[in-house]
Amino acid sequence: MIVEIINTGNELLLGRVLNSHQQWLCRQFADRGYVVTRQIAVADSAAAIQTAVRESLGRADLVITTGGLGPTSDDLTRDAIAQLLGKSLREDATVLAQIEKFFAARNRPMPASTRSEAQVPEGATVLPNYFGTAPGLAMEVPSGKFREANRSSWLVMLPGPPRELRPMFLEFALPLIQRAFPITDAFVCRTFRTTGIGESTVQEMIESAMQPLVSAGLELGYCARPGQVDVRCVACGATAVEQIAAAEKLLRERLGESIYARDDESMEEEIIRALTERKQTLALAESCTGGCIAHRLTNVPGASAVLLGGFVTYSNQMKQQAIGVQSQTLAEHGAVSEPVAREMAEGARRVTGADYAISVTGIAEPTGGSLDKPVGTVFIALAGSNGTEVWKRVNAWDRETFKEVTTQQALNFLRIALAR
Repeated sequence: MIVEIINTGNELLLGRVLNSHQQWLCRQFADRGYVVTRQIAVADSAAAIQTAVRESLGRADLVITTGGLGPTSDDLTRDAIAQLLGKSLREDATVLAQIEKFFAARNRPMPASTRSEAQVPEGATVLPNYFGTAPGLAMEVPSGKFREANRSSWLVMLPGPPRELRPMFLEFALPLIQRAFPITDAFVCRTFRTTGIGESTVQEMIESAMQPLVSAGLELGYCARPGQVDVRCVACGATAVEQIAAAEKLLRERLGESIYARDDESMEEEIIRALTERKQTLALAESCTGGCIAHRLTNVPGASAVLLGGFVTYSNQMKQQAIGVQSQTLAEHGAVSEPVAREMAEGARRVTGADYAISVTGIAEPTGGSLDKPVGTVFIALAGSNGTEVWKRVNAWDRETFKEVTTQQALNFLRIALAR
């Protein structure tokens, strides 16, 4: 089955808006056994939209468009596609009533231009929009119009705002697609998230062991991101589940504790879960990461039960006042040093009474480095009942990536300690 996505919008091509549709839709399709073959972004131009849709309908079984269904002058998708298909537009009374209800419920007057959203191409199925005003549209394009005989296509038009597109896709578009294109073969996609080792090293560690599975049809892929490498395994057919299980066994044997999660699980979720199960608590003392560790942990529901608090001690003065770093230690070793990292972690643990405390202190780019401590140098400490351990790393990245990688490393040290 060939699936193509066409995202419309000048804002996407100008880089003013992140195209989140491409990732979200592809994931929704893949999780259900459909693989998107191609996706593009085109301008808010009738000619550009028609050209892209015509090309996709010439080869794809399913074409999805996003955006261009609203009431403004640059919303051209509905009209352009109706013209391309030779379909007349008519005002749909049910859609118009829903639009009027939307504005009435918010005690707002309905702009006259919004009425255009009730225009529906002849023969199209309306996909209701309960979070906005522009409905989605779906229609089957008969064989022979753009493809060879006996090869019809489905065209689904979705609104641009994610808060409207996502529920509409899940509730209305996806069931229609699954009826039109039932999946007969099993499809399993699993991602194993690793940290602490580079992409090339990961491949070297697993490639030979995984080769028999790859030869039998397993798809193996890698995705490197700051501080982590994802290993993706995809299998199809009657033995898909067994292939993925065999792949996971081999990966865990070869990569061990470098694997910190599967699929959408995050490092912070693993840590909050482990601390909760152990009924233990955590405190933070951050300097160069500026609160990034606390931010990630507090994104997890239930973090309040285990995270007692954190200190962003960016200045030497606050390191001394808030968590008791000694002035002599700072004078002798400097703020970015093993002794200071140690005192930061132990001070945070002492002040809060937590079971564990993490501290980070380092030098983010562009300045502040030296021969002994180049830009990117960071010390990470973990204090617990069995003492304090300190790690030195050199994360020579841009400032934002430096913070991201350092945060990942700090959380990983805690994760490993909790697993022991």
